Amino acid sequence: MSRLSAAFFLAGAMLLAAAPFTGRAAAQSDNEVYDRIEELHDDAAGFDRPLRQLVLAMRSGDAETIAGLAEYPLTVKANGETYDVENAEDFVENFDDLVTPDTRRAVGRQRYQDLFVSSEGVMLANGAVWMGAVCDDNACDESHWAIIAINN
Repeated sequence: MSRLSAAFFLAGAMLLAAAPFTGRAAAQSDNEVYDRIEELHDDAAGFDRPLRQLVLAMRSGDAETIAGLAEYPLTVKANGETYDVENAEDFVENFDDLVTPDTRRAVGRQRYQDLFVSSEGVMLANGAVWMGAVCDDNACDESHWAIIAINN
């Protein structure tokens, strides 16, 4: 890991560690989570910034920032129904119906060490939000991290 990547990782870990404890026992270290993201998605350093943006935006209820972090169409499960949100404007207009206060609080308290990482992506707040590395081209030589599902 380069010095710059390590610095971003450490800054993100410190930010997330400052969040209140969610009550769940930590079964893994920040380094183990980072390594797992790197192993499965090849871009743990690239995950840091969108994760920090999402956590802060959820804390403040910043619908525009959250919408900008999503990949569309975005599947959102809320109010016992499943919605396919087509674009950021639609997300912002319906934010209060799509992202419950409980989800905002849970994601806003997310600790890095409590992330769950699978080949599908990274799970936040016990499945309330999933982020994934989304390919930017057919060969998937380039990708970006985005919200790929919300489950209230």
